[in-house]
Amino acid sequence: MEPVRANQKIKVLIVDDSAMVRQLLTEILSSDPAIEVVGTAQDAYMAREKIKRLNPDVLTLDVEMPKMDGIQFLRNLMRLRPMPVVMCSTLTEKGADVTLDALALGAVDFVTKPKVDLAYKLEEYAHEITSKVKAASRAHVRPLADDRALPRATPSTMTIIEKLSADAILPRAAGPSHFRTTDQIIAIGASTGGTEAIRDVLERLPPDSPGIVITQHIPKAFSGPFAARMNSCSPLTVCEARDGQQILPGHVFIAPGDMHLLVVRDGAQYRCRLNDGPPVQRHKPSVDVLFRSVAQNAGRNAIGVMLTGMGRDGAEGMKEMRDAGAACIAQDEATSVVWGMPGAAFEVGAVESLHPLTAIAAKILSLANERNSARHNAA
Repeated sequence: MEPVRANQKIKVLIVDDSAMVRQLLTEILSSDPAIEVVGTAQDAYMAREKIKRLNPDVLTLDVEMPKMDGIQFLRNLMRLRPMPVVMCSTLTEKGADVTLDALALGAVDFVTKPKVDLAYKLEEYAHEITSKVKAASRAHVRPLADDRALPRATPSTMTIIEKLSADAILPRAAGPSHFRTTDQIIAIGASTGGTEAIRDVLERLPPDSPGIVITQHIPKAFSGPFAARMNSCSPLTVCEARDGQQILPGHVFIAPGDMHLLVVRDGAQYRCRLNDGPPVQRHKPSVDVLFRSVAQNAGRNAIGVMLTGMGRDGAEGMKEMRDAGAACIAQDEATSVVWGMPGAAFEVGAVESLHPLTAIAAKILSLANERNSARHNAA
C-alpha cells in the first residue's frame, strides 16, 4: 500500500469493541485537520466489510475483541490487504506480549488504551496518537509472507511535554576525552518499527560481538518482555538494563521504558547508568541521551547505529558520536518502516553510510573488525 500524499487527508478506520473508546478516539483524531475518521467498527467482521467499502489509509486496531481477536485479524489483513495499522493495547504483561506479536506481524506502531477517567492526560495522549497515525500513513508496509515462526496467539489544562535536549540529563562535554579502554561498544537507537528491526540485527550478530546498548522508545511495561523476547531469539545474552551493570562482549542491554540509559566509564570498564530525569525530545528513554553518553565515554571505540523511527531523537547525539571519532551508520529509507530518525541523522551529517536492514549486522561486524585491525597494526 502506497503512503498517503502530503496534500491528502489521512482516512482512518477505528476498530474497537468499546463504544466509549471508539467515541473518544474519533473525537481525538477528528480534531486534527490532517485526519478524517471515515468510520468505526466494533469487531473484525464489521471491520473487514468497512475496509472494503471505505478504503482507509490507516487502521487503529484493538488487541482484544469478540468473535476474532485483533492478532488473528491482523494476521489475515497483512497477508491479504497489507495496510498501516496502529494497535491499541493495555499496559499489562499480557498486553505487552500480544502487542509485540502484532509488531512482528507488521503493525506499524501501538498506543496504550485511552483512560477516560484520566482527563488531565488526554492532551498528551492526543498528541501521541495523532503523531503515530500520521507516521503510520507514511510507513512502508509489506505483505506478511511467512509467519510460521511468529507466536500465535475533553480539553485539558495540561500542556504537552516540553521538548528538552540531552542537556537536561547530561551536559555537553567541553572537549575530546581520552579513553583508558580499547573495548568496543555498539549503541543502537530505534523507535517506530524498531522492535522488529532490532530483532533482525541481533539475530544476525555472533555471540562474541562487542557489548551492545539499545534505546528503543517503548513503555516500561513492554521493555522487560521485549528484552526477554530478544534474548530467546538471539545468540547474544539480552536483558533489560540495570543500574551499574558492566557492559560485556556478547551481552545486550535494553533501556527500561521509563528511564534514560547512559554509558559511563569505571576505570577500564563500561557500565550502564540509569537516569530518572525528564523526557528528552519528548522521550524517556531518549536516544540522544544514550548517544551523547557514548560519545563522551567511548568516543572512537564506539559504533553508532540508527534504525527506523519517527521524529528526530538521536540525530544530534549521533553527530556528537561521529565528531568524537565513532563509526556511525543508519538504516536506509527503503527498508525503514518510518525514515524519520535515520533521515534526521543523515540530514545533520551524523551518518557515514546507509544500509538495508538485512545488511546492518554485517556492517557492524565489518566496522568492528576494521577498528580492531587498525589498533593492532598501530601497536
